Amino acid sequence: MLKARKTLVAAALMAATMLAGCSSTGGAPRAENTEGTAGGVDTPRYVVAMVTHGAPGDTYWDLVRKGAEDAAKKDNIELRYSSDPQAPNQANLVRSAVDAGVDGIAVTMPNAEAIGPAARNAVDHGIPVVGLNAGMSKYQDYGMTGFFGQDETVAGNAAGERLKEEGKKKVLCIIHEQGNSSQEARCDGVRNGLGGDVELLYVNGQDLTSVQSTITSKLSQDKSFDTVFALQAPVAMRATESVKQSGSEAQVATFDTNAELVDAIADGRVAFAVDQQPYLQGYLAVDSLWVAKRNGGTLGGGRPVYTGPSFVDKSNVDKVAEAAKAGMR
Repeated sequence: MLKARKTLVAAALMAATMLAGCSSTGGAPRAENTEGTAGGVDTPRYVVAMVTHGAPGDTYWDLVRKGAEDAAKKDNIELRYSSDPQAPNQANLVRSAVDAGVDGIAVTMPNAEAIGPAARNAVDHGIPVVGLNAGMSKYQDYGMTGFFGQDETVAGNAAGERLKEEGKKKVLCIIHEQGNSSQEARCDGVRNGLGGDVELLYVNGQDLTSVQSTITSKLSQDKSFDTVFALQAPVAMRATESVKQSGSEAQVATFDTNAELVDAIADGRVAFAVDQQPYLQGYLAVDSLWVAKRNGGTLGGGRPVYTGPSFVDKSNVDKVAEAAKAGMR
């Protein structure tokens, strides 16, 4: 099963990387001619809604969206992307997509209890729904037919084990979205893998200036931390400044990447990143909904399709830098 999943992901990634360009129109109809077929597909123009919990300014979601847009372009789909970091608002966006009569919905579930019922409502209306990024342990409970992402506990464990091999003892794990079960799972995984001291620090990820000052204050008070572990690239970049300002000797590591973060790995400001390939998550989610509409098929047979984790560090950062700068990793 795992081998099959890896083969599926590799094949999809190869197809995805061959695509050129993307639309920046988001929820608006695309400007290109919509008559006939697009991208070589033989299906009518479908409408797919992607609803995420991405916060304004979080560059991670730019990568998810670009993957979704590239798949939409290939599959002759009008993509309607929307996001809200507040779970009740995100659920309302899903309900609005149902009311609009879309042909498919891809949704993240950082809070399954709040968002899951809205997804179930879509399923009950005959709309194919898949999950991505957050909610891997719950998506089947709400009738969703697939999920694309990483197991956050597995990823956290792998990161913790790596830190243990490096001889690290005390980690400050930065949670930037309080109430997001996926972030809690990451830090719990780091704790389990490390088998040492992991302390959680809650910050407001929508205010990066505040994030930096909070981390700086914590590191100034306690010089015993040997690692600051961020859960997204923008927070990791602020953590590098906090380390300098506080005089801490801690290394910075993170989940997820962007172009700026890749540069920081290359020059040593960040030790490594745990990559879950957000571009691929967006791409596969939209592509799977096209498959569902075309012939009722599913990717992964209803089981999760893993897009991570993998490590990006100095040994391989050059290989991913070009894709990162193109917004594809």
